[in-house]
Amino acid sequence: MNMQAEPLTMPETARAEVRVRTFADADRARWDAYVRTHPDATFFHRAGWQRVIEAAFGHRTHFMLAERAGDIVGVLPLAEIKSRLFGHSLGSLPFCAYGGIVADDSAACQALDAAAQTLARTLKVGALEYRNQTAQHPDWPTKDLYVTFKKAILPEVEANMNAIPRKQRAMVRKGIKAGLAGEIDADTTRFFQAYSSSVHRLGTPVFSKKYFRLLKDEFGDDCEVLTIVLDGRIVASVMSFYFRDEVLPYYGGGTDAARAVAGNDFMYWDLMRRACERGLKVFDFGRSKQGTGSFDFKKNWGFEPAPLHYEYCLVRDAEVPEINPLNPKYRLFIQAWKKLPLPLANAIGPHIVKNLG
Repeated sequence: MNMQAEPLTMPETARAEVRVRTFADADRARWDAYVRTHPDATFFHRAGWQRVIEAAFGHRTHFMLAERAGDIVGVLPLAEIKSRLFGHSLGSLPFCAYGGIVADDSAACQALDAAAQTLARTLKVGALEYRNQTAQHPDWPTKDLYVTFKKAILPEVEANMNAIPRKQRAMVRKGIKAGLAGEIDADTTRFFQAYSSSVHRLGTPVFSKKYFRLLKDEFGDDCEVLTIVLDGRIVASVMSFYFRDEVLPYYGGGTDAARAVAGNDFMYWDLMRRACERGLKVFDFGRSKQGTGSFDFKKNWGFEPAPLHYEYCLVRDAEVPEINPLNPKYRLFIQAWKKLPLPLANAIGPHIVKNLG
């Protein structure tokens, strides 16, 4: 008997057309459920960033979702920055370490990508930027300035202490010996005091108090403030994001008192210790620019850098924008900023930094 195999057929849902549309408030729960379960998604893909960016900075957002047969199969959070001083851009996602397209398959990815490029041309931006953890567009110009640092959290607290290289471990123990203690804050008041002091010393404009309050309000317990104190005085503070089994210390800094007692070193250890006790698996030290003190600090903890792939579709710009403190043209500004009185710097800074992304 002549047997002939039946032709393979794809499920109807897999063959259905992908439709891209703008995110609406009614999509919030579905969007976040998708992000929580997708292996390539990050904390910075959460829907709450739309409200934070719009309310804190006044920028327009263009969050897009791809659907197939009514199910979400991809998301792309985008925000637009339009500044006379720093240019006009569309990116995923400004103020965030990671971003870009998250999708179930190539069809959904391509549909979101095409929609984003069309939007970029319609808005007449200088460039469309994706902040990818893996390369997506080898044909696009890239910026290899940033790297990220991630490391597994070991199951036992003492094992994590012993995994810190000897010289850095000595700094942590210095903070312990000094009597430093960590406290979880319900608001961002003490954090802002430490953080604003720290970035001022670096010559960097600070974000507004409102921005940090919005982050805490929007993300709740997934946005935690840990403040380090000595005899009731603020030494350092860090704002961390929690996503699945990861902790990401994102904004942090110390007061003038921090250096003498290794306040920042103790702060990150205390965060790591607490994450271990909570059963978390990954400590994401976040991004740093290559050739900076932050880069060296994280290397000293035994973390190895992994490249971030910031890719650009140039629309009106002739080259990749270089808006960062390492650009030589900003050196005089940085030196002058350090000399400003802190209250004045805190008042002016948010009006500048909101356009840097």
